[in-house]
Amino acid sequence: MIEVKQDTDTVNPEEIGIVNDMVLEFEAMSSNEGLARMAVAAFIAPLNPTMEEISDVKTAVSEAVTNAIIHGYNNTYGYMRHGRQAGTPVHQGRVWVRCRIERKTLQIEVEDTGIGIENLDRAMEPLFTTKPELERSGMGFAFMEAFMDDLEVDSEPGKGTVVRMKKRLGTGSWLMGEE
Repeated sequence: MIEVKQDTDTVNPEEIGIVNDMVLEFEAMSSNEGLARMAVAAFIAPLNPTMEEISDVKTAVSEAVTNAIIHGYNNTYGYMRHGRQAGTPVHQGRVWVRCRIERKTLQIEVEDTGIGIENLDRAMEPLFTTKPELERSGMGFAFMEAFMDDLEVDSEPGKGTVVRMKKRLGTGSWLMGEE
């Protein structure tokens, strides 16, 4: 239920409990990573996030989607220095990005139904990568953890991976008109 305040010029989103959600589904291709990043940035725009918050969210989404494409489906086309190597298959698969805003907390899920993660603890270690030939830094999960307030990863070999992230937006006092 949304209440409209009539006695003030500003409405605090915390008080009216803004809820919104979005689902984005696309083919597991490297060109769609930018689509996901920009769609989530546009989705959070009504909360008037800072540039730093937008950058943090875009980076985390980019890392999660890239992991789904490269590691979940082994689609490396577009990630090699010189383009697609002869004989490199493009594996079919879908990636889902689900976003929800509840009050001023953004919840994001990035899901694939790819190969899953064999050793999740090892995969979440900074600098660990299963694709060193692609010059991957192995910092994807570390970046997601650093830029978001909460990170949870569920994965099962042969069934895929779900990355869940949360970030509270607009926490700077100046955003709500305070000095």
